[in-house]
Amino acid sequence: MQFHHHGYVSGDPRVQEAAGTGVDRPTELPDTTDVLLVGSGPAGMLLAAQLSQFPQVSTRIIERREGRLPLGQADGIQPRSVETFQAFGFAERIVAEAYNIAYMNFWGPDPENPQNIVRTARTEDYGLKISEFPHLIVNQARVLDYFAEAARNGPGRIVPDYGVEFVGLTVHDEGEHPVEVRLRHVAGDRQGEERTVRARYVVGCDGARSGVREAIGRRHTGQSAAHAWGVMDVLVNTDFPDWRTKCAINAEAGNILHIPREGGYLSRMYIDLGESPEDPDHAIRRTPIEDIIRRANEILHPYSIDVKEVAWHSVYEVGHRVTDKFDDVPEGSDRAPRVFLTGDACHTHSAKAGQGMNVSMQDGFNLGWKLGHVLAGLSPASLLATYSAERQPVAQELIDFDREWSSLMARKPQDISDPSELATFYLGTAEFPSGFMTQYAPSTLVADTGHQELAEGFPLGKRLKSAAVVRVCDGNAVHLGHHARADGRWRIYAFADGPAAGEPSALSDWAAWAASPVSPVSRFTPQGADPDAVFDVKVVFQQGYEDVDLGRVPAVFLPRSGPLGLTDWEKVFAAAPNAWTDTDIFVERGLSRDGVVVVVRPDQYVSAILPLTATQELGAYFEANMLPPNRI
Repeated sequence: MQFHHHGYVSGDPRVQEAAGTGVDRPTELPDTTDVLLVGSGPAGMLLAAQLSQFPQVSTRIIERREGRLPLGQADGIQPRSVETFQAFGFAERIVAEAYNIAYMNFWGPDPENPQNIVRTARTEDYGLKISEFPHLIVNQARVLDYFAEAARNGPGRIVPDYGVEFVGLTVHDEGEHPVEVRLRHVAGDRQGEERTVRARYVVGCDGARSGVREAIGRRHTGQSAAHAWGVMDVLVNTDFPDWRTKCAINAEAGNILHIPREGGYLSRMYIDLGESPEDPDHAIRRTPIEDIIRRANEILHPYSIDVKEVAWHSVYEVGHRVTDKFDDVPEGSDRAPRVFLTGDACHTHSAKAGQGMNVSMQDGFNLGWKLGHVLAGLSPASLLATYSAERQPVAQELIDFDREWSSLMARKPQDISDPSELATFYLGTAEFPSGFMTQYAPSTLVADTGHQELAEGFPLGKRLKSAAVVRVCDGNAVHLGHHARADGRWRIYAFADGPAAGEPSALSDWAAWAASPVSPVSRFTPQGADPDAVFDVKVVFQQGYEDVDLGRVPAVFLPRSGPLGLTDWEKVFAAAPNAWTDTDIFVERGLSRDGVVVVVRPDQYVSAILPLTATQELGAYFEANMLPPNRI
């Protein structure tokens, strides 16, 4: 963590100084705002945390509830989400309180006595096999708490406006704030009062029954599977030996997905309730908790659970739906979008794959920095069209995966020819549910793959897969990607060619260009801002850290920032191993020894790979995605 660059800080360094709209932020909803977020779920709260890093943008978030969510429904946290938490500054704290999934065990009918279940497989969980981040279980309410803290502590000082519900909206053709939103107070002294707020942009984060989706005429397309599941968070005594291990249980009496929760005692159980009858009243959704517990004990035989407390329970029927588009732009129109949909408002699926909250947060991460850049005058409004174009295919891939996983989970024992099939599928598809298979297609934001061979381990369109490097200023081994915070900045990583720092080289020529008036770093950084306010430029040398002379490192990698003009020493790294790590990032990520430039978007996705000599191409890439200051 870096601080003190604006002067000595004696308090909590996570609390940034208020700026812009965060100074004297009004407690009451204003008549106009740049961004109105509808709903404070995972996507909404991540958006609030991200937009708090853009204090020049006014952002409000409304929520029908009267206060924070006391008990969340989602609980599965995939490694990509933990990586995202790290960027927002709270991964270490949430990992400490979460349940870490180390194994997943599989149970099936005992061949000698099919009415009983026996363990058929014990598999290591995929999380730490493919990432430095774990696979966690933690209450959604705690995730929202941490994002709320980040939003509240950011320069924009964003906090939810509770007790306010969305009624409807109209998008007008003209006006600085063209989206007219009708709201209603549902709590407090103003309960029942309706009012209108005008916004430049509105984001629907308001769940599967989204009023925002209905207001812009978008439709959920897909179908419900004819299968029902009971879900309960319970405190129990039991003789089931794997109670604190994640388990998939397939029995003659039905199926259970069992997931231990945080805290050492709580567990969640998804209990197969069988086929859903055709019933417009959906009576199965009113299945009593006693029946769900009885069904769980039938499946667990010869083991049983003695339920001491039910913290929460529900019944749901599996549904797989994707909205026809994630913004309000009519088919065939080339206008910029004004209204967006995120999370369950645009994609719904079963809970058993543990993807809903995770994919929703990535919706917010994709959209947040784009709204911030457009409203801050850093990028053209056309950038916003990439949100639906990028996230809708991801949602469809999720639906396809979840449909297959749900079908496998719901099978009867007589339909299973290979008892290891479920375990094999679970491990074989690990990168997808981890969140690491998302790959955005080439566009103005994602360059073509013409130079991919220069950085084979950083696939274009995928999130930057971090690796260990050595920070030159102090010799510490650190993860290169972990230095990047969710602050809305672009990352430009210059991986050096062979010569040492200060020697004639392709890197030296590139650094001189990057510091010149014609480079994107100079052209698109507002006058008077810190030199790294928009572009965080870092270098990784091939030499050992003790062989990198900081006095000869080009100045573009040692910018001076803040009112005191202090040098930032933490942008210079070495790849070679030291006493702390045996990793060489050039080898581990297949980086060219002739040097390479890797551009990473503010949401951590690799967007361009170029030779050090391709300065004209790098300039053209940012020319297509940025605006010179003061030109909106």
